[in-house]
Amino acid sequence: MEQMRKTFPVTRTEKEWRQRLTPEQYEVMRSHGTEAPGSCALLYEKRPGTFHCAGCDHPVFKSKLKFESGTGWPSFNDPIDGAVETSSDNSFGMVRTEVHCATCGSHLGHVFDDGPPPTHKRYCINGVALNFVPAQE
Repeated sequence: MEQMRKTFPVTRTEKEWRQRLTPEQYEVMRSHGTEAPGSCALLYEKRPGTFHCAGCDHPVFKSKLKFESGTGWPSFNDPIDGAVETSSDNSFGMVRTEVHCATCGSHLGHVFDDGPPPTHKRYCINGVALNFVPAQE
């Protein structure tokens, strides 16, 4: 899939992205890849806190909106307001809605209309694209 042409508030050179991200994170976040289902520890993260984009550390999802979808990827009802943007993804012979970080443009996953109430959305997000920050007590 072709990389978006929009300029984001956080930009990096390809060399800087490769230095900042692991090879798996780079493949998912900058090359629009997908991690293997069930492979990320964040799938099982249940503590209160916030999930941040691994590319720029911007908060993107709150843990209270995370749910178990049975798909093998962390799933959320809704992102933090203004934290993500979407675009059409026509790869692999299907039409999906891609979710990317509004701050750095990194690919996070996809959103589907088969989630639970109240939004009926399922933000299916690659765990390697996220860092978890526990809530301060």
